[in-house]
Amino acid sequence: MIYEPKCKIDIEIAADSQISAVDFENIEFGKIFTDHLFECDFKNGAWQTPKIRPYGPISLDPGARVFHYGQAVFEGMKAYKDDDGGVWLFRPEENFKRINKSAKRLAIPEFPENYFFEGMKTLIQMDSSWVKSGLDNSLYIRPYVIATEAAIAAAPSKEYKFVIMCSPAKAYYKGKVKVVFAEQYSRAADGGVGFAKAAGNYAAQFYPTNLANEKGFQQIIWTDANTHEYLEEAGTMNIFFRIGDRLLTAPTNDRILDGVTRKSIIQLAEDFGIPCEVRPVTVKEIKDAARTGELKEIFGAGTAAVVSPISAFEHKGELFELEDLPGSFADKFKNRLVSIQHNAADDEHGWRYRIK
Repeated sequence: MIYEPKCKIDIEIAADSQISAVDFENIEFGKIFTDHLFECDFKNGAWQTPKIRPYGPISLDPGARVFHYGQAVFEGMKAYKDDDGGVWLFRPEENFKRINKSAKRLAIPEFPENYFFEGMKTLIQMDSSWVKSGLDNSLYIRPYVIATEAAIAAAPSKEYKFVIMCSPAKAYYKGKVKVVFAEQYSRAADGGVGFAKAAGNYAAQFYPTNLANEKGFQQIIWTDANTHEYLEEAGTMNIFFRIGDRLLTAPTNDRILDGVTRKSIIQLAEDFGIPCEVRPVTVKEIKDAARTGELKEIFGAGTAAVVSPISAFEHKGELFELEDLPGSFADKFKNRLVSIQHNAADDEHGWRYRIK
């Protein structure tokens, strides 16, 4: 049965499902998509009637402004299935607020709340068989907005398309991650769009990340653009450092993404009685702590990555390796988060959002 949305959504059901062709035990992240997608166009100053249709190509004019001026923002979310078949989202209101915050910064009209939630609920209900139970499984959800008006003058578009698409997922990173502390390149600058999930933020990271990959590192931990002395975030994750039994993480600002997993870990740290300092973190103090043995852990946190331990970091040609810790903070946070997300633990903060 299809969920009955509380706003008008035109629905076209796919004639055939592709699910039988998918090996759910061997999925490369972001390469397989479910049977349907949600889309809604902005024209004549208003968002039009949304629709859900079979997954397939989108047709755009070559003059669409997204191709020329990069007006595009997105979000990353997940749906989880518990052992009784219930499907859940994790703090989706935060993603809704953030995509509209990102849109506003790029002069894109904000998206209506009822369209966002009703469209997403209906889409996930229709493709709920793609959400597999088990703590290693999830359905990655990608809402995004692009500028579609065919006009190449340097100005904001007057037309947009909002899309939600879904992809079954397992772990983003397999095993631990090695990183480089940025010395030359920057992810974002003061007054820019670093806080937004703007598509161009990620494109600008690819070249320096490729250079890191060639040296055997999976990610860069970005430093501030002015001095390269302060550690901020990685390309796909916010970053936490454990010195002794204290956690450190950089404060959000207009250069750093306000991650949903990040703020959840800060709350869980309080729940566990783990001191967590949200303050500027310098390269020097992390290197000094690594030399003295006080640096116990570094881990990333994000929707796709969940909690990813970092096994080593390099800066100015100096490599620091971190030992495996039994009962690590990273494992503690990941186990708790995943259990909440899959409805296998109490949700005292009201983070879960039920789909069915």
